[in-house]
Amino acid sequence: MNFRILAAAAALSLVGLAGCETTPVYQAQGEHGGQGYTDKQLAANRFRVAYHGSSATSRETVEDFLLRRAAEVTMNAGYSWFVFDHRDTKTRTRYISDFEGPHWAGYGWYWHSWDFGPTESYPIQNFTAYAEIVLLKDDQASHEPRALKAQDVLSHLGPAPVPKP
Repeated sequence: MNFRILAAAAALSLVGLAGCETTPVYQAQGEHGGQGYTDKQLAANRFRVAYHGSSATSRETVEDFLLRRAAEVTMNAGYSWFVFDHRDTKTRTRYISDFEGPHWAGYGWYWHSWDFGPTESYPIQNFTAYAEIVLLKDDQASHEPRALKAQDVLSHLGPAPVPKP
């Protein structure tokens, strides 16, 4: 089989798989990682929240999902307000190459020194947004200009996209 055709087919199948996931999914992260949110209580009124996106999820969407999760954690803990103590978004970039390999069936032990023609690499990015939030009561929030009302955040973001069955 021609390795150029095989490489092109592999690249197209990867692009096709990435194209299948067009709608971002808001869900808890599975126990083996992957896309989704995580949260951990650090103190009575302090949590660490994160959202890990797939390669089909934009940075803006990942950050919106982090904001959504912070508001949900706040309300689930019985508070109305929260403030970000620390927040950041990390980018992970990996590359896929269309390496062809040699145009004959066998690779000799010298295969790495032969010229196989031009190759191209394509970047694939994943974003992870994370934050530490401090939960506030109404009287505390009145003295904190950065405080966000959890219910208002959820109202402005609208309904969360649900995973397809």
